[in-house]
Amino acid sequence: MKKNIIAILGILSAVYLFSSFDKVYQGYTPQELRDLYSSGDPSLWPKPHLFDEAKEGFQDIGVLPQPQFPKDNPYSQEKEELGKMLFFDPRLSKSGQISCANCHDPELAWADGRRVAYGHDRQQGTRNTPTTLNIAYAKVFFWDGRAGTLEEQVKSPIENPVEMNLHSKLAVKRISKIKGYREHFQKAFGDEKITEERISKAIATFERTTVSPKSKFDKFISGKKDELTDSEINGLHLFRTKANCINCHNTPYFSDQKFHNVGLTYFGREYEDLGLYNISKKNEDVGKFKTPTLREITQTAPYMHNGLFPIIRGVLNMYNAGMPTEKRNRESPLAPQKSQMLEKLNLTESELTDLENFLGTLHSYKYKMRPPQLPK
Repeated sequence: MKKNIIAILGILSAVYLFSSFDKVYQGYTPQELRDLYSSGDPSLWPKPHLFDEAKEGFQDIGVLPQPQFPKDNPYSQEKEELGKMLFFDPRLSKSGQISCANCHDPELAWADGRRVAYGHDRQQGTRNTPTTLNIAYAKVFFWDGRAGTLEEQVKSPIENPVEMNLHSKLAVKRISKIKGYREHFQKAFGDEKITEERISKAIATFERTTVSPKSKFDKFISGKKDELTDSEINGLHLFRTKANCINCHNTPYFSDQKFHNVGLTYFGREYEDLGLYNISKKNEDVGKFKTPTLREITQTAPYMHNGLFPIIRGVLNMYNAGMPTEKRNRESPLAPQKSQMLEKLNLTESELTDLENFLGTLHSYKYKMRPPQLPK
C-alpha cells in the first residue's frame, strides 16, 4: 500500500512539473529555445502571451531599424553639428547655467540618474528624466504624451519655469547675439536667420542621431547563437510569455508607446499625478503614463514616472506582485483604474533573476560624448 501511495505521488509530481514547465516554457528545452530565438527568423519564435488589449498594433521585439527623419526636418551633418552645440549650450536657459545636457547627460546614459531633475534655481521637477537615447523611434513625447513631435518637445524644457525658464523668443534673441552661431545656421539652413523653429529642428536632428549600437540581444536574435547565456535566454522567453512584459514593452524600441495605469497615481494623496488625464481630460486616462523604452534600462535608474524604484529588481518584484491597487476615494469619478493586464505573475526568484539578466542584454551604449566647443 505504501509503495502504491509513493508511486501515485511520484506520478502526480511528474504531471505537475511537466504541466508547469509546459505552461511557462511551452515544452521547450533550453537548447531548443536557444536555437529558435537565435535563428534569425522571428516567425519560428514561440508564440507570445498577449492580452486582447495589447494585440492592436502589436509588433514583436527585434533589431532597431535605421532611424527615420521627418520630411519637414531632413538630416544633414551641418544641422546635426549645430543641434549638438545648442543641446550643450547653457545660454538657452535664463540663468545661463542649464543646458539640455544637464538632464540628458551622455555620461549617465543620456538621463540624469536622479529621482526627479533639478532645474532653474534648484527647483525639483515632479517626474523622472527619461533617456534621449533612441528617441528617434519615439512617436509621442513626455510621460503624459503632451508633445506629438520631437521638435515640439524640444521647446518645452526651454520655456518651463521649473526647468530652463527662458521663453523661446528670448532664447532666439540671446542666440542671435552670438556671432559665432551665424555661420552654423548658414550651413545648416542656407542663411543666417535664427528662429525658434530652426533651434528646435537643429536640436531634434542631433537627438535623433543618438542611437544605441547593436546589443547582445540584437546580435543573438540575428544569429549569434552563443551571445546569450541560458539564464538570459530563459529571461527572454519569460519576457514574452509568463512575465507578460511583451504586452507593453514590444516593438524593437521595447515600448508600445501607449499609455497605461500601473497603479502609481497616488490618487488623493501627496505626490498625486494624474498623467495622461491632465492632457486628455478623459476620466479613463487618470494615472496613465507612456510606456518607456527598455533599451539601456540597466543604465537609467531610478525607474517609473516618479523615480520610485532605485533598482530594477524592485520594479520586477512589484510587477510580480501585480502592482498596487489604489483603494482610496473609490467613489470619485476620477478614481484610477489599474490596467487589466496587470496580475500576479508567480515568478520564482530564479525566474526573476533570469528576467533581470535578460534586461541587461539590452545595454550596449558605452560611448561618452564630449561637449562641443561653443560659439562665441
